[in-house]
Amino acid sequence: MTVMTSPTLMERPVEDLYATPGEPLSFAPEVHVRAFLLRREAGNVLLYNVAGLASAAPELERLGGVERHYLNHSHEAMFGSAGIAAPLFVHERDHDEVAPTMHVRGTFSRRHRPTDDFEVIPTPGHTPGATAYLWDSGVHRFLFTGDSLYLGTDGWHAGVLSSSDRGAYLESLALIRDLDFDVLVPWAAPAGAPYVSATSATDTRARLDEIIERVRGGATR
Repeated sequence: MTVMTSPTLMERPVEDLYATPGEPLSFAPEVHVRAFLLRREAGNVLLYNVAGLASAAPELERLGGVERHYLNHSHEAMFGSAGIAAPLFVHERDHDEVAPTMHVRGTFSRRHRPTDDFEVIPTPGHTPGATAYLWDSGVHRFLFTGDSLYLGTDGWHAGVLSSSDRGAYLESLALIRDLDFDVLVPWAAPAGAPYVSATSATDTRARLDEIIERVRGGATR
């Protein structure tokens, strides 16, 4: 198999936030996933994982390189880590699912701030180690939720799997409901549709109240 290494131009949906082009999931081609580069004076952070990172590597270097790479959850490891040498971090409870295909530099277990503008917030439920990331760019407060909250054609959705812990998921959704952010940035979004979602505190709480009610009632999203 030949690995493509020609540059892939990053998209820029919002100031200081860069995204790889959308890639269809093999089992759900109507859904596209992306990785995101947070361009920061303190060092760039890469969030999520996709197959196209190898071809995006030259463009990532042009934008200042990657100091740290974080996954939201273990399912992202299906694509491996070709082309990205930055140290990878993942929640300790998802480590064993990630380690066979990606080299993990370190794990974490608690909510913490590696730097003043970037917060790591465990949100278990979708997987045991699912984790959200909150970044204050100085202009926006971005919340990266992976698959714990993703965009559908009709709004925000949870992603409750048969393997998910519904009780933990509900607690995490309640936590997300009260976080202070104005742009939601999930891993997945419908093909050809916006893949970030502007919001407000009032809008977020209304959306999360609806999702929590659905999940509490047995829905999967």
